[in-house]
Amino acid sequence: MGDLSKDINSKFANNRVKAMLNVIYTANWISSHQNEFFKSFGISPQQYNILRILKGADEPLNVQTIKDRMLERSPNATRLMDKLCAKKYIERCPSEHDRRVVKIAITNEGKDFLESIPNNFNKELLKRLSEEEAEQLSNLLDKMR
Repeated sequence: MGDLSKDINSKFANNRVKAMLNVIYTANWISSHQNEFFKSFGISPQQYNILRILKGADEPLNVQTIKDRMLERSPNATRLMDKLCAKKYIERCPSEHDRRVVKIAITNEGKDFLESIPNNFNKELLKRLSEEEAEQLSNLLDKMR
């Protein structure tokens, strides 16, 4: 790992094409590592993201708000939440005023579970970057979007 040209045995028309393919390739590389990490905890990276969103919100949120805040937009967010609900990590809170409205809250069990997951799991993926390089990369990705 380290040179896209060698990793995928390819040449590129220009640096913009190479950069775009490198972003896609690297995103898949990160996803693969995260999937492997979270497998041992019995959840997916998307479910972890949902738990973090709910913990950070400090109040129940509606499903659309959770979807909007997710790093990876997921059309199956409701199914992901169903699985977290079955594990008792989150709960549905029906509205007293409108039965069509349901908010989602993280449970104490969900908070405890979240605390059991090391929060530096991405550190290994970023170990070759200095703090300044990580900031530069983040700024370049922001600029790209």
